[in-house]
Amino acid sequence: MKNQLKTILLLGVMSALLIGIGRVLSPGYTAAFVVMAAIMNLGAYFFSDRVVLRISGAREVSAAEAPDLHALVEELAQRAGIPKPRVCIMDQEQPNAFATGRNPAHGVVAVTTGILQLLDRRELRAVLAHEIGHVAHRDILVASIAAVMAAAIGYAAQSLMFAGMFGGRRDDSGERGSGGAGLLLMLVAPLAATLVQLGISRSREYLADEAGANLSGEPESLARALRKLEHYAAAIPADVAPATASLYIVNPLTGGARLARLFSTHPSTEDRVARLLELAATRPGGG
Repeated sequence: MKNQLKTILLLGVMSALLIGIGRVLSPGYTAAFVVMAAIMNLGAYFFSDRVVLRISGAREVSAAEAPDLHALVEELAQRAGIPKPRVCIMDQEQPNAFATGRNPAHGVVAVTTGILQLLDRRELRAVLAHEIGHVAHRDILVASIAAVMAAAIGYAAQSLMFAGMFGGRRDDSGERGSGGAGLLLMLVAPLAATLVQLGISRSREYLADEAGANLSGEPESLARALRKLEHYAAAIPADVAPATASLYIVNPLTGGARLARLFSTHPSTEDRVARLLELAATRPGGG
């Protein structure tokens, strides 16, 4: 129920931003943007996973192509009591992973080629357990919709910028949209979309870390993996759309400017590792 309310609120906020951009961009076509927002809401709900996979360049792999990866995903899905998610691989040197899908029956786990090369089997299993945790908690729908809608708002804001460069468009009465309002909305709308993602993503990462630690039984392995992933994410650039960055286990754009990192949709890796080590210490036989 909580995630359903989050989804409704998210769709409402993102739709309002999109309609606002449309109102400034083409004052005479507000109704058309309302219809567009409604269509996008339906599309984001039912097809957000496909859009995210396409944007990220992830391709589904069979058990024959990646037998060990499939075996790990299947084992963890059984432990979580959910259907086995589809398995995808991204040809990215930066080690990273994410999950998407509107519910456990449509879950997808995607990993980069870089993470398969970097992590040992126990660390990879812990990372996959984190992603399975997202699927089991049903929070990937909210995050996936946020990514799709944020991308759409970003594109709309770019359109607004180009329209402003060429003088904007007139409505049926011959009036132009406000240039000042257009400039303000062009700057504020993508930031607002990012802030919505930030509020959604940070809490869910802590929950998925705990779920991953419990599913794998190895919080220390997940802590080690997070440290490695954070280090390499800062060192290796990733070809990732900013709107989808919140889906990944660590921020793939962490190597960016300091200001950009202030608006990171992820909690700090240091805090996540500290929580995992505290959890490890409370387990039987823990330190």
